[in-house]
Amino acid sequence: MSIWRARFAPAGGNVVLTDTQLLRYSRQIMLPDLDVAGQERLLQARVLIVGLGGLGCPAALYLAAAGVGSLVLADGDVVELSNLQRQIAHGEADLGLAKVTSAANSIAALNRETVVKTLAQRLDYEELLRELAQIDLVVDASDSFATRFAVNRACVETAVPLVSGAAIRSEGHVAVFNPSAGGPCYRCLYNDAAGDEELSCSQSGVLAPMVGVIGSLQALEAVKLLAGFGEPIVGSMLVVDGWSLQVRRVKLKRDPQCPVCGSR
Repeated sequence: MSIWRARFAPAGGNVVLTDTQLLRYSRQIMLPDLDVAGQERLLQARVLIVGLGGLGCPAALYLAAAGVGSLVLADGDVVELSNLQRQIAHGEADLGLAKVTSAANSIAALNRETVVKTLAQRLDYEELLRELAQIDLVVDASDSFATRFAVNRACVETAVPLVSGAAIRSEGHVAVFNPSAGGPCYRCLYNDAAGDEELSCSQSGVLAPMVGVIGSLQALEAVKLLAGFGEPIVGSMLVVDGWSLQVRRVKLKRDPQCPVCGSR
């Protein structure tokens, strides 16, 4: 069951698919649980993607390809040579370019109907609140606990569902949070000391396809939530070990003492 109900849909009702769109998205529309209504919800959706690196690149491209109507891309970094091993929305011609600009260009080449807004900066909490006022769902593809904590807090405050992902070495995980429906938030899992243990790709390395797997799973969960399709893993974490290809699904518990969602 979808936890999203067209928060910012036009007053006149759902978007009507054109003949071209019916053909373009026909393979998705064929899915009985998605159908035309689900595709229309995707076209009306507005998603914020925080981070256009290894996770954000495949997530953004698949969301645009799937027909999400509007994407807001936020990242303060520029494309570097070491990024090209895994960040598939960027190419050699994009070196030195803002990642959001490079990703926006790739999205435009893939689906010119997707409306893209770029924010070439790291968003603080107040900026996140302003953006989330017109957002249906957030994909957190950032690489720092400080950013993840800020994104989570803003999502809890605005009751916006959050699809979180992370990958390092040959491991990764995806989780979906919606505290407004009674589940845990990201802060229930990690305390303030988590940032002291933070690992980075530059320090620990990362297998190129691993970030593609996790970013694609984030896009999958986002599509499920937005279209009202399938069973999103709300309140759970999917843990993927790329070395052995073992996958575990872990049920997450809400922390009643959580400083972010505990009083809600």
